[in-house]
Amino acid sequence: MCSSDLWAARADAFVASVVAKGETIATRKASQNAIEGFAPIAAAIVGGSADLASSNLTLWSGSKAVGREGGGNYFFFGVREFGMAAIMNGIALHGGFIPYGATFLVFSDYARNALRLAALMKQRVVHVFTHDSIGLGEDGPTHQPVEHATSLRIIPNMDVWRPCDAVETAIAWRVAVERADGPTSLLLSRQNLPHQTRDDAQLAGVARGGYVLADADGKPAVVLIATGSEVALALAARTQLAAKGIAARVVSMPSTTVFDRQDAAWREGVLPRGVPRVAVEAGVSDFWRKYVGLEGAVIGIDRFGESAPAGKLFEFFGFTAERVAAAAEAVIG
Repeated sequence: MCSSDLWAARADAFVASVVAKGETIATRKASQNAIEGFAPIAAAIVGGSADLASSNLTLWSGSKAVGREGGGNYFFFGVREFGMAAIMNGIALHGGFIPYGATFLVFSDYARNALRLAALMKQRVVHVFTHDSIGLGEDGPTHQPVEHATSLRIIPNMDVWRPCDAVETAIAWRVAVERADGPTSLLLSRQNLPHQTRDDAQLAGVARGGYVLADADGKPAVVLIATGSEVALALAARTQLAAKGIAARVVSMPSTTVFDRQDAAWREGVLPRGVPRVAVEAGVSDFWRKYVGLEGAVIGIDRFGESAPAGKLFEFFGFTAERVAAAAEAVIG
């Protein structure tokens, strides 16, 4: 790593460039852009993929394969997710490097023991898990993660990020690189996600794991909490509710693990007491009860997926603005 001041200045500049571009791209592509932006200023970053480099998008312009002919900074690990994660742990324990490795989120199961050990040993490793939901489409239920985000979140000391756009992805990568006391899992989309506009305070809030992305005029009647691809859905529901005179706040929560570590004032400022809540995420619903309570609502998926285009699947499983808005009206009573 370069000096902390130089790193901070260059990292700030990269994030600012992502904000300025305002691109609508898949967060897996935004992750590749982040590697391209951060690797040259943090030469300690080394990475690879478990035989999915072209899908995970982990190669960057400075990648050089590690092989028998000499050193490099990119590993073609082969189809062995546990082996990849274990090697990453070994590199981190050796010191001097920040390793990242990639596969589809659903295949994180195969790496589970090494993920847990990274968290137990407090090692700085970055897991790039792409194809993060039913949004991957036609690959079908064998490749569509449902319980995996929750499964990773409950590992002690594992930070988990599911960003909603390129900006949140860049900030998640920066936080992961700067974190020296544990691993990070980045859950990234296959499909394009829209850029969200933020002011400076909201940009600062991203690094705190959860923040108010769109607020009501005055006290909100309901809070809509979302992650990743479902943030745009929550914003669309907010527009529908506003047309009915219902004021809704939208909270983007890219990292529940980071949000939970914030002080009480921040958490209560984002999720005020006494205001009904609806959470929406294309994954199992039980996890979100800790935020919405028994009186709130969760739009989730508690069964395995299907094979179809992403848009058709979201509609089939009820991930629509209309359903989120209806749930909001129901919890308001």
